[in-house]
Amino acid sequence: MIKKQIPNLFTLLNLLSGIIAVIMAATDNLIEAAFFVFLGIFFDFFDGFFARKFNVTGEFGKQLDSLADMVTSGVAPGIIMFQLILFSAKERYFMDLSCEIGNWISFDESKFYLLPLIGLLIPLSSAYRLAKFNLDERQTSSFIGLPTPALAIFIVSLPLIIEYSNYEMLIKILQNTYVLIFITTIGAYLLNAEIPLFALKFKNYQLADNKVRYAFLFLSILLFAIFKIVAIPLVIILYIFISVIDNMRTKK
Repeated sequence: MIKKQIPNLFTLLNLLSGIIAVIMAATDNLIEAAFFVFLGIFFDFFDGFFARKFNVTGEFGKQLDSLADMVTSGVAPGIIMFQLILFSAKERYFMDLSCEIGNWISFDESKFYLLPLIGLLIPLSSAYRLAKFNLDERQTSSFIGLPTPALAIFIVSLPLIIEYSNYEMLIKILQNTYVLIFITTIGAYLLNAEIPLFALKFKNYQLADNKVRYAFLFLSILLFAIFKIVAIPLVIILYIFISVIDNMRTKK
């Protein structure tokens, strides 16, 4: 039936958006790349929505979804981080470098500069997480470790903040090589950490059963109202923080 292919169609739209995002990131068009990553994650949400609505489940859709997520939420953010580290290193060490991906190695006093490759930890750790997710039966109604779209949203928000926010101190921080490396390594760790995180899947809309989800949504809206575009990474941090607090409360 045609309706059974609707989730796969949205998955392919996710993949297409991810491919375009990779092209944009590789040519140093980071704002456009961020837009297509967000678009791909939007399609990713709806492939799951329609799969549940039409009760379409199967190994094919599961694998296709992971392949699309690998590109949109793994490869594209990895190249964006690669470019951000490359640019920050250029500024720090006064290298005569273009931020295009073709110049990812510089030759300076007989030393190869390979630091931007650290950004590629993102797709590597994303691939590991997605493979583990497909085999982990614990992650049906919640997550163990940070979902790849969440880390992707955090990373692709960085060039947007640098370009459009008015927080000069924050922009300088996000253009610091060591800060970017820290974000990369922490993000790669969180993808595969044994940390339970709640999922934004509503089985019903009763307050008693969704207190954590409603609290997260309310605080997220509040952050966007106050901080505008800077709220994007703050919402991801909030997501992790609320999950950890909820886990501590549940254990008690």
